[in-house]
Amino acid sequence: MDDAAAEEEASMFETSHVLGALLASSPLLARAWDRCTAASAAAPWFVHGEDGGKVYVGFSGVQAALTAAGAAVAGGGADIFAPVSLGGDAAGRMFAPLVAAEPDPAATGEPVAVQALALQCFLKLCCSPDFQMLLNQIRGKAVVFTGHSLGGAVAALTALHYLCISSSSSPPAPPVLCVTFGSPLLGNEALSRAILREHWGGNFCHVVSQHDVVPRLLFCSPDAVPAHIIVGMQLQQWPAWTRHTGAVSTVTAHMADTDKDVLRQLIQTHVGAVAVEQKLAASETTGGSPYRPFGTYVLCSPEGAACVDNPTAAVQMLYATFASQSSAGAESPEAAHSCYGELVLKMPHHLLLKRWLRVDDDMPATPNYDDGVSLALEASGIDVMVRAMEASTARHWLKTSKRAGRRPSLNCARLATQLGRVTPCRAQIEWYKALFDAEMGYYDAFKQRRSPRKYTKVNLNRIKLGQFWDRVLSMLDAGQLPHDFHRRAKWVNASRFYQLLVEPLDIADYHRHGHHLTSGSYMTHGRERRYELFDRWWHEKGCTGAGGGITSSMSAASASSRRRSKYAGLTQDPCFWARVEEAREQTESARRERDVAELAMKLEELQEFERYSRELVATKEVSVDVLAPQSSYTLWVEDWNQLKLRAQG
Repeated sequence: MDDAAAEEEASMFETSHVLGALLASSPLLARAWDRCTAASAAAPWFVHGEDGGKVYVGFSGVQAALTAAGAAVAGGGADIFAPVSLGGDAAGRMFAPLVAAEPDPAATGEPVAVQALALQCFLKLCCSPDFQMLLNQIRGKAVVFTGHSLGGAVAALTALHYLCISSSSSPPAPPVLCVTFGSPLLGNEALSRAILREHWGGNFCHVVSQHDVVPRLLFCSPDAVPAHIIVGMQLQQWPAWTRHTGAVSTVTAHMADTDKDVLRQLIQTHVGAVAVEQKLAASETTGGSPYRPFGTYVLCSPEGAACVDNPTAAVQMLYATFASQSSAGAESPEAAHSCYGELVLKMPHHLLLKRWLRVDDDMPATPNYDDGVSLALEASGIDVMVRAMEASTARHWLKTSKRAGRRPSLNCARLATQLGRVTPCRAQIEWYKALFDAEMGYYDAFKQRRSPRKYTKVNLNRIKLGQFWDRVLSMLDAGQLPHDFHRRAKWVNASRFYQLLVEPLDIADYHRHGHHLTSGSYMTHGRERRYELFDRWWHEKGCTGAGGGITSSMSAASASSRRRSKYAGLTQDPCFWARVEEAREQTESARRERDVAELAMKLEELQEFERYSRELVATKEVSVDVLAPQSSYTLWVEDWNQLKLRAQG
């Protein structure tokens, strides 16, 4: 029996149903909804107040809807709901941890992005003195951000901003939760990954009713999004909307004229396409939606609620619940979008009623995994008897949702075992290093192929270790490892040790084959992607060490409060020997230089490297092999001293 099957048999209940019942029976949703209705009625940007020891901040989407009303009438849905990168100047500062969370933008192919309308409204909100005052008032308190419809998208961005500014605070900030009701999708898959890597997925709770079109509408491709539907439904929540004319009345009239059955079919088709795409694990679909869910989705009906926190499973369940409606005209889109107040009142009563009815049940209680899944299906509004196909799909994805978080962890555990198996390769390179420390250092010994048999064995170990770490990165890129893998101390430290030990050998191999002459500098043309990622992992961990340019390395070394009493086991700048090779070439070039201006420039660059290397030696951030009598560094120091004497003469 495989791990997944064993886990399923051992499960005595379905987690999504239990969490949904717990959430539905708590006062959290009712209190959050009260703030949403207060914000929508008053139509300011937000309202706030304390309740149950928490600060509830409700955001209105009316201002966002008024902003978008004109564009919606003109058919500008592709513009107002288009994804916009968070990497801009203003947004980049406000969401810096999220933007920096992507381990390799070149590999993922997309930057972190959110819908244009939500970002525009959030940036406008940030300029408000009232908002800045709010941030000061809630600092240090448990806070719940909430919003309905477009207000939910603004609330989610505000929560992300608050988490970003609180992530570096000490002591850690109190709990932060964002509860949205019927909110449209906010960001792309890169945003979802970034949130998972920051461990913020549990801070977001998206409540979605079974037939609400708004949370599913942005699964349509941007050019097919009927923007007037989202805008019009938001304006309908504002009691004063009927008194307005112009674009507002036009967009609501346009919404009323929309064929509801056609709208449902449009959404069902696009959500179904995204669901199929994810089943096939396709990386992208031409013309498809860029938006993907994040956080926990609470799929609710009058029968209860089911929670799904896996992004792929959330897509599948949003499709299955929407497709399971018994008849096209059962509930109007307007009613489904405005029903949350009624749902948060009905769900606790239904749960209590079910519990009371089952007290006198003569059948023995047999809680098990399949029964739990059936309860979750019922709670999310899927009739198992009437909609057998949708129920089968939803059942599969509820099970997958529970297991999805475990599979990356199992892969990580297997990699840990494989890491132990390649440890002898690393140990043999360490032995090789110790063999030449006192003579010329293992960098020069490997470059000159001293002791051919030992060189061959070490070279083979170098290749095996590189293949192992490339396999690790491939699994990380494919989403087969935990999203915070690159921040786990075990793997950051292991990758750093490997890099400091092996990259000097890669540099030696690069220069021994003359690639620096044919392809260019090692650091710009020859460095493997894995080393650049390991540099980033190490710096994100908050450790000091070399990695960037000489100036940044010098700053890191001088700023270090930890002074070594003896030389490091491994030189702390993994590119140190590449810098030494460039300095030797520069010294030889300067010796032949006849142009005074060019000579002065080269001497200045060499002086900068001299300051940098002396600082590393003085702080003992280098290994003893750097100072070996016949090492490339020692030979460079001799050549450089002679050049300086000649230049002074």
